[in-house]
Amino acid sequence: MSSHGHDAAAAADKRRWIALAIVMTAAFMDLVDATIVNIAIPSIEQDLGASFGAIQWITAGYALAFAAGLITGGRLGDIYGRKRLFLLGTAGFTLASALCGFAASPEMLVGSRLLQGAAAAMMVPQVLSIVHVTFPAHERGKVFGLFGAIIGLGAVSGPLLGALLTQWNIAGLEWRPIFLINLPVGVAALILGRKFITESKAPKALRLDLVGVLLVTAALILLIYPLTRGRELGWPLWGHLMMAGSLVVFGALVAYERYKTRKDGSPLVELSLFRVKSFAAGIAVQLTFGVVLGIFFLVWTLYMQIGLGWTPLKAGLTGVPFSVAVSVAAGMSVQKLVPRFGRKVLQAGALTMIAGVLLYLFEAGRFGTGIEPWQMVPPLVVMGAGMGLIVAPLTDAVLSEVPKEHAGSASGLINTTGQMGNALGLGLVAVVFYGSIDDERLAQAPAEVGAAFTDAFQNSLGWVAGVLAAIFLVMFALPAKPKQHLEGGADEDGTGTDGTAAEGTGAGAAVEKAPALTT
Repeated sequence: MSSHGHDAAAAADKRRWIALAIVMTAAFMDLVDATIVNIAIPSIEQDLGASFGAIQWITAGYALAFAAGLITGGRLGDIYGRKRLFLLGTAGFTLASALCGFAASPEMLVGSRLLQGAAAAMMVPQVLSIVHVTFPAHERGKVFGLFGAIIGLGAVSGPLLGALLTQWNIAGLEWRPIFLINLPVGVAALILGRKFITESKAPKALRLDLVGVLLVTAALILLIYPLTRGRELGWPLWGHLMMAGSLVVFGALVAYERYKTRKDGSPLVELSLFRVKSFAAGIAVQLTFGVVLGIFFLVWTLYMQIGLGWTPLKAGLTGVPFSVAVSVAAGMSVQKLVPRFGRKVLQAGALTMIAGVLLYLFEAGRFGTGIEPWQMVPPLVVMGAGMGLIVAPLTDAVLSEVPKEHAGSASGLINTTGQMGNALGLGLVAVVFYGSIDDERLAQAPAEVGAAFTDAFQNSLGWVAGVLAAIFLVMFALPAKPKQHLEGGADEDGTGTDGTAAEGTGAGAAVEKAPALTT
């Protein structure tokens, strides 16, 4: 790089670091928001008199709207400008947070969460694109390292912040401050973002695939709605028909995307990617891993706060060792382990998680309702370490054999699949957790709530271990060693848009995946 280039870079330097701080704050806000809600669920349940179905939708609705909008959000940014879409998404997110905070009924809260998820889907994909356009290739490693740290922080601070805000009961608002805290942050991001972020668009004009978006959304709702409501309504016939219908709609989506590819070459889902074995396997891993996380985190909260009767703060603090273990293992796996051992690291992660789950299952049975937080630390640390080994390197492994020109859409698909799995897992909680609780027994003997919730928690953990075992087997189809590590980075000269996209998406997808990681 010439000295002239350095001078120009120095002038732009201050602006782009401010821009980075703004987009990172937005990513952090989305992350905390995905994680903060779980811990406040029992408080919301009491305050609004929400049914369990509504509670599932408060969590799954966000994941569903986020999943349905992610690819579209990224595409809209490419077409209409990333800065514009980022500011629009941030404004929507801030407004939706206010609506959540002032929700007067469970229905209003569910609607506001759907809106919040949709706004996050416009805001989050722009974060990576903006970083990508603002920083030259040689600086990106440092920037994505910072991103990793922010994610770790978000994962740890979400549940804790939620616990503190709920417990402090500021101005008698109970759980509401967990949403209202976004208002000052969102307003600041909007004001500063307008001033410091540089606008950018895709070099090639792309078209938006609206039919594709509608089909994806319809298929997901047909699948997840009957799962969340089925148990309460006694598994009616229409629920089974809707779930069967979702398969038909997924089929229609595939047919339509093939047609769209032939017609104008800008489909929502790039179907040719699924011919790449490692990509198809990676998507399967991502989906099922999302299911595991969706089930575990909601069930765990219900078990600690309703089953064991713990306060939000006690439950929130119990989760800290887990989050720390995830962050430490994630850092080690990307920097030290994967370059040497490749796919084996991910498989070791799956086996480690299974070991942690089985240890937790054993302890929950052995100590019953008398279990203490310190007794949960060993299984949580083991589970967290296993999860860290999977979550950080998975994206690179999935993307390593994808053609560079499709890196963007592939990365979008990975994140979407993770969120879809998450929403599906939250829906399945009705089956694996509540399905094993006998309501009549609880009505007769309220004292048995703890024992019943402990049994249901163990049943759910059994399911989680089973799904993780399936994930371990599917991982054999991932490439033994990610290519980028062999070539020393995807980008040779730091100039090509496709090369940089390939490099940017790997670390980036981990960022967008993080909400799934901690919901």
